[in-house]
Amino acid sequence: MKKFLIATGIILILALGINYVLFSTNFFIDLHPKTPVTTSFITDEENIYILKNGQYEKFQIKGVNIRSAIPGKFGTDYAIEYDDYLRWLKQIKEMGANTVRVYQIMNVDFYNALYDFNKDNEDPLYLLHGLTVSDYVQNSHIDAKDEDFYKEIIKQTYILVDIIHGKRQLVLNQQSGYGFYMKDISPWVLGYILGSNWNSNTIAYTDRLHKVHEGYSGKYMYTTEDATAFESVLAMIGDTIITYESARYKEQRLVSFFNWPSTDPFVYPDYITEFFKKCAEVDVEHIRTTDAFISGHFASYHAYPYYPGYLNYFENKDFWFKDAEGNVNTYTAYLKMLKLHHSIPIVITEFGVPTSRGMAHEDTNKGYNQGRNTEYEQGQIIVNTYEQIKSVDCAGSLVYVWQDDWSLTTWNTQHSVDERRCVYWSDAQSSDQGFGILAFDPGEKKVLCHVDGDLSEWFGIVPVGVNGDMSISMQYDEKFIYYLVYKKDYDRERDILYIPIDITRKSGSNYCKQHDVRFDCYADFLIVLNGINDSRVLVQERYDVLRAMYNQYIAGENPHSRPPHINSPVFNKINLILQLEALEKVNHPGIKAQVYETGILTHGNSNPAHKEYNSLADFHIAGNYIELRIPWNLLNFSDPSNMFIHDDYYEHYGVESIGIDKMYVGIGSADSRGHIIEMFPFSLKGWNKVTYHERLKASYYMIQKMWTDEERTADGE
Repeated sequence: MKKFLIATGIILILALGINYVLFSTNFFIDLHPKTPVTTSFITDEENIYILKNGQYEKFQIKGVNIRSAIPGKFGTDYAIEYDDYLRWLKQIKEMGANTVRVYQIMNVDFYNALYDFNKDNEDPLYLLHGLTVSDYVQNSHIDAKDEDFYKEIIKQTYILVDIIHGKRQLVLNQQSGYGFYMKDISPWVLGYILGSNWNSNTIAYTDRLHKVHEGYSGKYMYTTEDATAFESVLAMIGDTIITYESARYKEQRLVSFFNWPSTDPFVYPDYITEFFKKCAEVDVEHIRTTDAFISGHFASYHAYPYYPGYLNYFENKDFWFKDAEGNVNTYTAYLKMLKLHHSIPIVITEFGVPTSRGMAHEDTNKGYNQGRNTEYEQGQIIVNTYEQIKSVDCAGSLVYVWQDDWSLTTWNTQHSVDERRCVYWSDAQSSDQGFGILAFDPGEKKVLCHVDGDLSEWFGIVPVGVNGDMSISMQYDEKFIYYLVYKKDYDRERDILYIPIDITRKSGSNYCKQHDVRFDCYADFLIVLNGINDSRVLVQERYDVLRAMYNQYIAGENPHSRPPHINSPVFNKINLILQLEALEKVNHPGIKAQVYETGILTHGNSNPAHKEYNSLADFHIAGNYIELRIPWNLLNFSDPSNMFIHDDYYEHYGVESIGIDKMYVGIGSADSRGHIIEMFPFSLKGWNKVTYHERLKASYYMIQKMWTDEERTADGE
């Protein structure tokens, strides 16, 4: 018995050891060194080709990016399940796409779903697989030639190759998914995109630290004499992934390196370089391939019409900046610059616009802004941008992004929110959350309330307050606070209604100077309902987060040098910052920052089932009733899931949060001036579990029509 137990233990240890070596390391013995390497994808100077029935056919990438986050979970939780991925892949294919892209190693459910979707499918979805570099690696080792920098990336390349061939197991960590990766999806993996959002400082520091360097010369990739030190590191990483896959699996696939305008290969005029702080260039033309690399490489770029907008500021716009109608079109001009520069195919790996209520960048030429787009406008812009990309003969493009992402904050709103809790609520003010073609709407099966004139959603809701012939009711979900206002014989052309809101006892005023109205509480906000085109939310100036955070840029004055009085009667328009400085400020220091009014309210119908659906509608007038929805962030909630709001900015020299359990609201009219508007308490309770349901945006069907019509045309129908 003892011998049996010893033998069993030895066998178990050996089995575990063999399993570890085979599925947890990159160790292997090449038993067939003379077996020829094959590939299903090749390139020439302009196009990508796929092997079908023994012949290479031109392959135009039409795709969409997929992120790894869902409401209530961060991307690093890898919480999306098999059924979700399988459903999404089906919808993406039905939209007309032929490719999906992921940014990093996903959880095992993604690969299993892709395998099951494709295995018996004559028209599969192909995969462009990214390999990101962690922020820790970039920020801790800003010399890319530091071994700690590139060795971590190289280790991930081995793991990635093994995963797509179904020969890896990973434990949970925050840099990639985890699980037993046993499904071979390699037949559908188009290629790799290595790197992500390179830190310009890392590139510039590396290149200046190693002005004299040896370059790189590998079996499959090498650098030209013009290559920088950072480009040599890229060549080494690319050569490593090709070498490993060629030796172990006898396959090759396309390779590309992440790039975007912040690190594009162009040198701009000094005044633009200084303003945009563009300090680095990456040029993959300095990375060449040997004859042993039988597949190919291509240049990949994220390219949006509004960011960073270098060309908008060129002093002289030549004829090629204009489209066929003679209008200035810097986006097509930028694409042409890329096309003229490169001798390899170009793929635009990200393009799109968000349907968020908030806006972060403005496209001054065509209005293709980062935010403030309806779902129909999103679809129109994506269709138009896709046509521009095609017009310059790019090898393909991928829409950013498949699903909305509650976990993302945006540069001009992130100071207002608790980023540790952002997955628990949907911030309509954050433009980065709204890029998706698939929406995550609050509510298990349907939204709590649409502003559409359907009052059935308010049945059983007792008014919070009554003032003569007026009343106000409230409810809320993970995205909005909803109001139902009633006024007898309401006349939208004549009547002006006021809704004072008090959320913090630290500040506020019982009088609004501009509108000459008074309240019995110290209100922080005032909603002014003045017809269809002139309704807005105002904020008491002490509680104006824009002033507290950006007054130095807007007014040229430190916000704490002369803070507003706690009970100041001045109520400001609510603005969002768009640009910290104007380009003219380089030569004219008095030029102020660019802002826009985000507190202005849009009239419309927010019900997706309605023929006049407007996804940006804030309020809807129906007879004597007004339905209204206000995003949490607009009222300075930093975390509504815990009912945390902004504390006094001038007490804490910035944004700090405090909890509340109630707010006060009232309802009054211009006819009641001279009377004090009574305000009533409304109880608030947070949540730790989110409810949501999926909805395909209107843009989905517009993209679907574009791609399916294109396919039918190609087939000669």
